[in-house]
Amino acid sequence: MAQQVSRTPSDKSDGISSAQTGPSETPAASETFNSSSNAALDDILYPADSYTAERVYWADLPWAQKSAWANKQSNAEARRELGVIGSMFKKDPLSPVRSYFSNYVVTGLGLFVEGYVLFSVGNIKPLFQAVWPACWKTHTICDANSVAAVDYLQIIGIIVGQILVGIEGDWIGRRFGMVQDALVMTLGSVMLTAMWGTSQQGWVALYAISLFIYGIGVGGEYPMTSTRAMEASVGAGAGASDRMHRGRKVALAFTMQGWGQFINQAVLILLLLIFHNTLNSPFSKTSVQWTFRVSFGIIIIPTLYLAYIRFYKLAYTDTQLREAKARNNVSGYDVRSLKLATSHYWHRMVGTALVWFANDVVFYGAKIFSGVFISIITGGTATVGKTWQYNLINTAVSLAGYYFGAMLIDHKMYGRKWMQANGLIMIFILYLISAALYPQLTQAGSGVRWFQAIYFLSSFFTQFGPNTTSFLLAAEVYPTSIRSTAHGVSAAVGKLGALLPAVLYNYIESRTKFWFVCWFGLVAWALTLVFVPDTTGLDLRELDRYWNYVMDGRAEEYHGVAVNPRHLSLWERVVNKRHLAYNPELDKAAKIQELQSLYASTKDATKEGGEKEMTQEQKMFIESELGTKLAPASNEAGSSTHQSKLADLERRLS
Repeated sequence: MAQQVSRTPSDKSDGISSAQTGPSETPAASETFNSSSNAALDDILYPADSYTAERVYWADLPWAQKSAWANKQSNAEARRELGVIGSMFKKDPLSPVRSYFSNYVVTGLGLFVEGYVLFSVGNIKPLFQAVWPACWKTHTICDANSVAAVDYLQIIGIIVGQILVGIEGDWIGRRFGMVQDALVMTLGSVMLTAMWGTSQQGWVALYAISLFIYGIGVGGEYPMTSTRAMEASVGAGAGASDRMHRGRKVALAFTMQGWGQFINQAVLILLLLIFHNTLNSPFSKTSVQWTFRVSFGIIIIPTLYLAYIRFYKLAYTDTQLREAKARNNVSGYDVRSLKLATSHYWHRMVGTALVWFANDVVFYGAKIFSGVFISIITGGTATVGKTWQYNLINTAVSLAGYYFGAMLIDHKMYGRKWMQANGLIMIFILYLISAALYPQLTQAGSGVRWFQAIYFLSSFFTQFGPNTTSFLLAAEVYPTSIRSTAHGVSAAVGKLGALLPAVLYNYIESRTKFWFVCWFGLVAWALTLVFVPDTTGLDLRELDRYWNYVMDGRAEEYHGVAVNPRHLSLWERVVNKRHLAYNPELDKAAKIQELQSLYASTKDATKEGGEKEMTQEQKMFIESELGTKLAPASNEAGSSTHQSKLADLERRLS
């Protein structure tokens, strides 16, 4: 049953006395003032993107009403955004492109260079095996473990970076972590371009070391990019933007990883054609050297540009992190929040970390045995050039999955949790079919065509599912003060999943690989349903507000939407029963008390000649919730208008 709050202008149950009219105010002016102040208060307590006209939170509606309301809101917002884009295009045809670049490409540029470099390692390996088989294939002049270390060390470097920079992001700040990542990746790119050795064994060793260093920068990109994209909204309208488009911001930034893979494969094809004139073997050592060194050298320029814009141009929201620490009386790293989170949110950590682990077993396992797919699809005659062409097509299919994910990740009737669950169950079904019907699917003709369809569909649902959502949820379900750390730890556990198939696939046959990997998709699906909360449409400030109660030891006194059943995991509802505290009426009273306190401190901070400086929380209250700068109310007799919502609320909140 939907929990409703009556919408009566004269309602006095909110703990705020009715606005008092001055002796010179007329009844009409008083009525107008009450109407405007009530509307201003409603804008804060019941934002239109989350509540119906009857003050019912969208998640509390019956399913049919909720579906109709959510679809109507989504369609209206889509029309509004298309109208804005159309107006921008009429005024300046390139302005939508610039806006996309500044909002998503710049934010995700670190993931672009990461996708470009790391996935190129698997792409150029067939070239190395073709030109230097004694080292890379038969291992007669190079130690087999040293060659395998090329794959292992890059993953270990990523794990180190995810944990290290994740902690730095919460300790020192987002800006420090992002600039450091760009500089480390620049160093790694230079090393990869210039690596050499007096022997092939020495060259392989330097290759592995270079990838390890580059991997540290890559690892840091995971918590930094997701956190920065998530916390980037500031100023007027930031609350609505956060609730309605937060997932899309992160997903479109993450899409740059797919573009990095696509561009790298295209660049390698072009370079091999330039230096070798064909994609067919035999390849010369000179053409291969030029191909892979130029491909690594190209990425140095955008990586340096990334460092430049992060240091000089990007705006950061570290002030929000500082405010979160200030509320918890912490000046350095918030160890207390981290310790408390391990007990209060341990089940969420199971959900974000272990789902990422299982997903990476599937994702990187699929990358490793993509050669099995391509070999079967091409009838066992796949050359380096043919493999690259199929990789290019597959990456394009993956990009479609990225963008479909960005389109639906914020839809209240679908959202990130169900996108993750549905993607995982689809991957499980596709790989289960591949394992069960392997003999039939590997036969020439229609069998191979079905196998090809499975190959492309698995790539699509990986991006239109767990690979995108795990990147978002690992940061989104935790409070600000430990968000970067929690994401880094979850991502690091995920990368351990990438190591498992890299080691195991050396000892099992092709069909067994499908039998092995499919069950991880099923396990991840079950973990998602049990341990992962659905944060679609939830204001992150509500999550922090709940966390303040938890830190004060008063979790049971919080009654807001962060404990709405829709935003809790199955475990939190069935075992912890945190949803029982949800009560819109009690939350309304608590919010008004908080607004009274915040308004009083804001008013004191803005008094002429006052010594008190306004905090970031107060500034966000003015700019985001009230949508205006401070302005004094009109004191003229009979005035029925005010210069800002802050003035409209003065008598209500004082």
